[in-house]
Amino acid sequence: MVNEIVENLHKGRSLLVNISQENYCDKSIAPYYSSIGGHMRHILDMFNCIFIGYPMGVVNLTNRERNINVETIPDYGITYLDAIVNHIHNLKTSDLDLPIQIIDDLGGGTYSVTSTLGAVLAQAQSHAIHHYATIGYMMHHLGVVLDDDSFGLNPTTPKVKVANRG
Repeated sequence: MVNEIVENLHKGRSLLVNISQENYCDKSIAPYYSSIGGHMRHILDMFNCIFIGYPMGVVNLTNRERNINVETIPDYGITYLDAIVNHIHNLKTSDLDLPIQIIDDLGGGTYSVTSTLGAVLAQAQSHAIHHYATIGYMMHHLGVVLDDDSFGLNPTTPKVKVANRG
């Protein structure tokens, strides 16, 4: 599980290394008029909330950092992402079973649910893939190309596409 999360985050790192600051900050794409940088910052903030909170047993997903530099300067995004990957590499397999309380605002106020570190990391992984899909849409409209045709796709999607070609 940890390897898959790191591999997925490295896809984001590849984007950060290769994108211009102009494209990273561009907010011209409808319908949301958000930036690739905003999505990357949001993805990384979720992981950061996990690593700030899990040692105390409480992960508050509303306590996002929202660092404007991460959102507007790709090099800040790289530094933030690398720190998160470092946290992931420091996990032990047994850590994934640690019980935690997850706090989040589901639209009608904050709720707290009991879960595990592994479950919230899996949630953050799915969340990242979802935002990568939106980023992929934005990249297409900005003419930004990555060498990874699986960026933003659910891990099973490329396998299904390849299997159905024949």
